[in-house]
Amino acid sequence: MMFVRFVAATLLMTLSPQLVVGLSTPNTNRVQNSDALSVNRRAFMLQSVIAGAAVSMLSFANVASAAVSPGGPIQYGKDAEIMFPKAHGTSNAPVQADLLYEVSNKLADKICSFNRHFAENGGYFESTNFEKIVRSNGNNPLTFYDSVTGKPLFVAPINRSADDFIKESKIHGWPSFRDEEVVWDNVRVLSSSGETVALDGTHLGHNLPDRSGNRYCINLVSIAGKPMTI
Repeated sequence: MMFVRFVAATLLMTLSPQLVVGLSTPNTNRVQNSDALSVNRRAFMLQSVIAGAAVSMLSFANVASAAVSPGGPIQYGKDAEIMFPKAHGTSNAPVQADLLYEVSNKLADKICSFNRHFAENGGYFESTNFEKIVRSNGNNPLTFYDSVTGKPLFVAPINRSADDFIKESKIHGWPSFRDEEVVWDNVRVLSSSGETVALDGTHLGHNLPDRSGNRYCINLVSIAGKPMTI
């Protein structure tokens, strides 16, 4: 929607001053009939362009949303191919400056990029607004994004309720995801350790299977990013 407003403002600035006046003020005796008709035609064309831009942006948003495809069998990766030293620890950049869920940026940067074994304290997510946000979305799946890159990593709850998702997370102390909730396009489990990481090098947590199958205990600070922009 902001993009559409930007398009409208840009178009207005590129049109003649007479058109801008014609759109914002009534005609006066100084405006000839032919000029008024010209203004009306241009106004109609402007409205058509704006409407087309709005439809295009809505279509793009739907496509972008549909592009997130969680689920499928576990995908393994090799430590040396993913977690090698980069410009900022194991990442190419620091975490985003405006992380979600009221998490600590300092803690997030340490856990995401300069850590392979440690985690935020168990139950840390309960001190944030994580539960409030999950519940406000009803039982609809919520997408969680990489705190560094903004790429989608998990979508939950899937095949369970928000209550079940939160309950399991509280039992284990960290947001806990299942295979069908992982966006495997961007996530790997290191076969040597069970460490769960983003393909770009963000440390996420560990796979700690239980009787129900694979269970990914993930640091909230690692998945508190905002969606990447294109």
